Amino acid sequence: MFLPITIEEARKRGWAELDVVFVTGDAYIDHPAFGVPLLAHWLEFHGFRVGIIPQPDWKTKEPFMALGRPRLFFAVSAGAMDSMVAHYTPARKLRRDDAYTPGNRHGARPNRATIVYTSRLKEAYKDVPVVIGGIEASLRRFAHYDFWEDRVRRSILFDAKADLLVYGMGERPLLELAERLRRGEAFGEITDIRGTAHIGRGGFETRPCKVEIPSCEDVAGDRMKYAEAFRLISPEQNPFCAQPIAQRHGDRYLVCNPPSLPLTEQELDFVYALPFARAPHPSYKEPIPACEQIKASITTHRGCFGGCAFCAITHHQGKTIQSRSAASILDEIKRLTELTWFHGSISDIGGPTANMYGLRCGNPKAQAQCRKGSCLHPSPCNHLITDGRRGAELLKRVRASAGVKHVAVSSGVRYDLLDRQPEYLKELLAHHVGGLLKIAPEHIEEKVTALMRKPGKKEFERFLAHFKAESARLGKKQYILPYFISGHPGCTLSDMVELALFLKRNGLRVEQVQDFTPTPGTLSTSIYYTGIDPFTGKEVYVPRSDREKRLQKSLLLCHLPEERKNVLQALKACGREAAAVELLAGFTSNSKKALTPATK
Repeated sequence: MFLPITIEEARKRGWAELDVVFVTGDAYIDHPAFGVPLLAHWLEFHGFRVGIIPQPDWKTKEPFMALGRPRLFFAVSAGAMDSMVAHYTPARKLRRDDAYTPGNRHGARPNRATIVYTSRLKEAYKDVPVVIGGIEASLRRFAHYDFWEDRVRRSILFDAKADLLVYGMGERPLLELAERLRRGEAFGEITDIRGTAHIGRGGFETRPCKVEIPSCEDVAGDRMKYAEAFRLISPEQNPFCAQPIAQRHGDRYLVCNPPSLPLTEQELDFVYALPFARAPHPSYKEPIPACEQIKASITTHRGCFGGCAFCAITHHQGKTIQSRSAASILDEIKRLTELTWFHGSISDIGGPTANMYGLRCGNPKAQAQCRKGSCLHPSPCNHLITDGRRGAELLKRVRASAGVKHVAVSSGVRYDLLDRQPEYLKELLAHHVGGLLKIAPEHIEEKVTALMRKPGKKEFERFLAHFKAESARLGKKQYILPYFISGHPGCTLSDMVELALFLKRNGLRVEQVQDFTPTPGTLSTSIYYTGIDPFTGKEVYVPRSDREKRLQKSLLLCHLPEERKNVLQALKACGREAAAVELLAGFTSNSKKALTPATK
């Protein structure tokens, strides 16, 4: 059942007022893949009257009053993406579309949506607390480098002038906050909830924190201090041993409590059993691309222990894998098959990394003390249970479900785990990739992949051989769709030439290249801003100019005739003209075929 987005819809439920009103930069799609509807249904199940204001016109306060004054608080999210990432390309050019908006139109949310929405809510109801959350708030909770302004901004909690910040997935902290308010506790006195950050006054000695990182002013003026702050924050991401963190902002403090504890299997099952309509709100008259992409998908787990330097998933979902039971997943599929629009094809079954379903740390004592950011880098942890049989068995059962004709695994997979998961690999290649397997090596040069916290060239070559052998055994003509990043810290033009030559020699082509974007809060962004690896203190080369980033990207697209001029410029710039013959051989006017069969 859809939650109300107007006061009339609320009154039809018999609600004279709401307890919590969510405001989001996304259209309202009632699907568990979207954070705001999931959290809203979660609170509703626990007895709270909840509504959603999706994509309000932020130019005046009136759209923010559509559901009236909530009894407890407003909950604000910029949406499924940071609003600046949603609006601008890595070259800082304005995007012309927005997949989370009806009609794929740009402009339905403002820049820095969390700040703007909070300002309008304070204008409309200055005495109602505002809680900010979602990916934008999670990654900007400390003083952070902002790529679009090329400067360090203070915590978004200060800029938004909100009353509380929730980071991470949000079920536990939001529910605890709402229940404590319902019991009569004063909002301003609730400062100890895990997964939240608040603003405090007074000296550091009065704060309940054992970790103080360099102040906002220090990190804005000294890149070494910025690197130090990142290094101090990183070990405190493990919810089982994290300490509260304080960061001074002028005469006040940001106080960040430890992360929320992961949900148990039973709790996660419960969340995904909530009554989602799996459709956009009926008021929308145009298709919403993001909905079309995920409406027939199934989320099997949360979290990622890869800890890739450029990725925000670990910072938001955590590195602990939280898997649903097979029974819960199969029950959701049964409900999916009963929908009139479903015709038998599940578009994806997975999570942030599909083949991490069911994996876990095999040593609870070690897990409770772990301070590492990655369980796979520089090598897989000895405590990590990587057996893929549970995932393989799940795929078999889903494939055999009544009403299901085809099941795709469209989520990315960690190819460096597949060597340890023969059963999963066989099931995956035999039935679930449709001839096309997505993997993300990102690079092959060791000094670059080490900074990325990704496996290097040898692991990729080993996987390619394994993939080709298994595809041949199955008698299938299968393809690899590799993803690579250009312009990442540590990567030179010459490194990109080596990657382009590697692809050429292995019969691989890419259709798209991800140009590195320094998103707030990640290790790669810290290195980009400071030019320093915060864990070693060593200087790192950073490609910064638009020209170099353009040339790096062109080298990976050297099979396209329109990139020939840029490729020649890149080779000349790094003294690698001799590679031109090999790289540009075989140019055709029609290079649409971007992949080479694995069996070749």
